[in-house]
Amino acid sequence: MSARTEAVTGGTLTEKQHRILDHLREKVATKTYFKSRLIARELGMTAKEVGTNMVAIRDGDFDVDVAEWGYSSSTTWEVTVAE
Repeated sequence: MSARTEAVTGGTLTEKQHRILDHLREKVATKTYFKSRLIARELGMTAKEVGTNMVAIRDGDFDVDVAEWGYSSSTTWEVTVAE
């Protein structure tokens, strides 16, 4: 685990959760809404894997805020920079 993630989270994440969180961090400056199926496609996962792992990110204390926003052909997540 990187020192950056440890400092921000105070806990541990799985490898998949780290990959998703890093993906969100990279994209949050230019994008707010993310579909599980599109994240999955970019990261080589299934939409179900993304959705299951997003819960840990949503419930954790990170530098991005995640909220389940809607459902239309896959779960849509609203992601913003934490204040």
